[in-house]
Amino acid sequence: MEIGNLIDYLFRWMHFFAGITWIGLLYYFNFVQTEYFKEAGDAKANAIDKLVPRALWWFRWGAMLTLISGLVLAGFIETMGVGINYYITLGMVLGTLMFLNVWLIIWPNQRIVIASNRQVLEGGEALPGAAAAQGKAGLASRTNTLFSLPMLFFMGASAHLGGTGRVPLALGEDGGSASILAIVLTLLIVALLELNAVKGKTGLITTVKGVIHCSVWLTAVLVVIVEFL
Repeated sequence: MEIGNLIDYLFRWMHFFAGITWIGLLYYFNFVQTEYFKEAGDAKANAIDKLVPRALWWFRWGAMLTLISGLVLAGFIETMGVGINYYITLGMVLGTLMFLNVWLIIWPNQRIVIASNRQVLEGGEALPGAAAAQGKAGLASRTNTLFSLPMLFFMGASAHLGGTGRVPLALGEDGGSASILAIVLTLLIVALLELNAVKGKTGLITTVKGVIHCSVWLTAVLVVIVEFL
């Protein structure tokens, strides 16, 4: 067994484990917990106090380990001379934005929600910014769910799907890789969606059905742009 292959596989294994933990909890929050809280009544406050902090711990550190192992893998692939294709590049962009949403938006705002809930349980008043914080965290979480399907699709496509997105990037050359127009357009779409995550509204991704449908459509649109522009 070659040491290079062993290192590559160990970090891939780590990346898979961390990613499953992270994305699994993302789907739990969006598809299970959010819907439960709508009907939980008095049990909601206890869940926010006891359950949510534990789930968020695994959620945010799963995201951290996913990012770190992914960056190591990308660097390893580059040093092996394999070349980075646009599928994996787009997947990495989406994954990195999702990581930033977790640590810079979701977690800080959820800390406010948890603190406010604890204050109420102890007989005090809710924190003034708790409702707004919940909205910001919810929008970022819904956006991460929106990004998750195309992110997973392009991560897998980078090694298993043919097409121009699979060809190592060769900007400025006629090497059959993704075109500059395709790269600019896909990144622009992703950037606008991320801007909405910071300053916008949930809109079409408010409901579980809506975010799943939008995520599928986003995946299809990005694939078409990469392959045919």
